[in-house]
Order: sequence, then structure tokens, then C-alpha cells
Amino acid sequence: MPKQSKRYLKAEEARDLDKLYALKDALQQVRDAPTAKFDETVDIAINLGVDPKHADQMIRGAIVLPNGVGRDTRVLVFAKGDKEQEARDAGADHVGGDDLAKKIQEGWFEFDRVIATPDMMGVVGRLGRVLGPRGLMPNPKLGTVTPNVGAAVRDQKAGKVEYRVDKAGIIHCGIGKVSFEGEKLWENASALLDMVLKAKPASTKGTYMKKVSVSSTMGPGFKVDPSSPLKGF
Repeated sequence: MPKQSKRYLKAEEARDLDKLYALKDALQQVRDAPTAKFDETVDIAINLGVDPKHADQMIRGAIVLPNGVGRDTRVLVFAKGDKEQEARDAGADHVGGDDLAKKIQEGWFEFDRVIATPDMMGVVGRLGRVLGPRGLMPNPKLGTVTPNVGAAVRDQKAGKVEYRVDKAGIIHCGIGKVSFEGEKLWENASALLDMVLKAKPASTKGTYMKKVSVSSTMGPGFKVDPSSPLKGF
């Protein structure tokens, strides 16, 4: 087990392992804990009572968080003609076709999100083996394969995040930075939790939202009372 920092150990000592916090209080604990020398990301972990092996219980989606995520998202767009200019006007960092595909195949990955128009999927499809494992493959269900590239780019720049339940039934997602005001973090977390709640499959049995916790990049986790998330700040 890697050696933990003094900051982490100090925060761990102050933590009540068994306490369930209201969402706003748990987020405050994360913000108050001794932090690293950089602006840490605040993460939320949502443990769901689903079996991802069943297609109808594979919870995934995307959401534009109300207050963004506190970092600039580098957006790459596969488009041509008028759509290429539309993407550039919307603020895309990289726009192109075969030229970008060649760079990616050679190991270039200086981007965080990939968007493609439907007519470019023939080019993008060849990159499945390199983009897929990195979670970068465009997907129409997530709004990243679309003719409306301008809107898609603006959404990504505004703080759109993608989430997906893992094999253990847990969703991990960044919801901002420790420097955010508590209310802004709460608004982001509540928006995500609300969307996940609305995505509850009809086939699930028992408790759907089993556990929720929040933490910073280098800090300990704080357990959230699953019944509290959407109560007002």
C-alpha cells in the first residue's frame, strides 16, 4: 500500500468513519480537509443496486453540470465542409478528418473529448481500438455523434461530463474543484444524482442508490446519506 501524505493522514484522523453526512455537509468536509498544493478535483462515487451485465441496467449518460468542472476541456471534432467551420466557431481545439486520425494512430492524444458528425464515422470507426479503451469514442447516445457540432462543442466547453457504471455497479465522476463555493459543488452533485435517479431501470430490485460518497483527489472519502442528496442547500 502506498505511503499516505501527512495531509491525508490528518484528514483521515478527523473523519468519522461511520457517520452519514447530508450532501452539503459532506462536501463541506471535503473542502475543509487539508488539501494538496494544487486545486484538487472533487469526485463523487455512486454505488447502485444494478447488474451492469444486463444491457438494461448499464447506466450511462452525459450531463452539463450547472457550474462546470473547473477546467478547460480540449475538444477534438471530426467534421468537414460547413460543419468544420461551425465547430471552429464554437471553440473546438482541433478540427479535421483523415489528418487527425493519422496523428491519433501515431499516438497523439492532446484532447479530452471527441465529437464527430455522422458522415465522419467511417473515419472515426477505424480508431475504435485506440479511442474506445480511453473512453473517447464518440457515441450518439452521449451526444458526441451529431450534426449539431456547434452545440455539442459548447456543451463540452461548458462542463459536460460523461458517466458510466463500472463492473462493480459504481459510477465515478468529477463534479468540480475544492476551490468551488459549497453551493456550486452541491448544485453540480445534485444535478448528477437527480439524473442518475431518473435513469433507474424498471428491472432493478431492492435498493437502487445504495451508497454515495465524496472525496477530493488526495483526500479521504465522506459518506453521504443517500436520502439527503436532493434536499436544498
